[in-house]
Amino acid sequence: MIVVAGEALIDLVPQGTGALAALQPALGGGPFNTAVALGRLGSPAAFCSRVSADAFGEALLDRLRETGVDVASVQRGSEPTTLAVATVGADGSAAYSFYVDGTADRLFAAPSTLPSGTRAISFGTCSLVLEPGASAYEELMRRAAAQGVFTALDPNIRAGLIPDADAYRARFKSWLPSVSLLKLSEEDAAWLGGTPREWLSAGPAAVVITRGGDGLTAFTADGGEHAVPGERVEVVDTIGAGDTVNAALLHGLAARDALSTRGLAELGSAGWTELLGFAARAAAVTCSRAGAEPPYAHELEG
Repeated sequence: MIVVAGEALIDLVPQGTGALAALQPALGGGPFNTAVALGRLGSPAAFCSRVSADAFGEALLDRLRETGVDVASVQRGSEPTTLAVATVGADGSAAYSFYVDGTADRLFAAPSTLPSGTRAISFGTCSLVLEPGASAYEELMRRAAAQGVFTALDPNIRAGLIPDADAYRARFKSWLPSVSLLKLSEEDAAWLGGTPREWLSAGPAAVVITRGGDGLTAFTADGGEHAVPGERVEVVDTIGAGDTVNAALLHGLAARDALSTRGLAELGSAGWTELLGFAARAAAVTCSRAGAEPPYAHELEG
């Protein structure tokens, strides 16, 4: 079981150009997208979050159930669902404005236990910024790591939600001793400051940097550096691409029985190249269609 902890929200995606273009609601949130992608790839997955009891919340849970994701650990609340208004650039890149005050996911409380059979847990995005939920997710991260659970982190920076950048950067560094696998985009890396080697020295066994169409690079604690090019595809938008990479990495590591510090160390150059190539192919499929629509396993065969 791979557990994904974090927010589920509704993306409002413009259906044309201009400030007043019609907005189409789409199911989203980085952790939610990661959980859906894991389910579509065939990994046993569970979602750990707090979701509104409104119609949007029901739609979010329905999508998770449809993809085989266990929702028994999802808390419910009467508060509304968080909304994210997307702006899609000419190159398909997406930026977001958020409506988060008084929403259900902010009141997440850390559960006393994880689902039976949990091998890994993934964190990231808004859930690690917005209090009081952020402190609860942080508590869960530290506790899981202390129990020996493989812990993945994708900070997925949304700068508009972070009131004190320096405080967040310091908090990010404090998480690293509890992180097994750190994945982040090159834009996130530049915003956070530091280098993969600096982050590795603080705790993670591997750091994966995504570079959009230019591919992915993994840095490992033994000094290794492994890179693959991106898969060429006609980009519709990049919504959910990074979340698909998260899921593909975790799915691939689970398939190799490598969800551990030792497992990462034993992958070797060939193993990392194969794993990163799989993640690049999965992300390319997501980029080839509108919204966060990660691939199913059969779409990546061969």
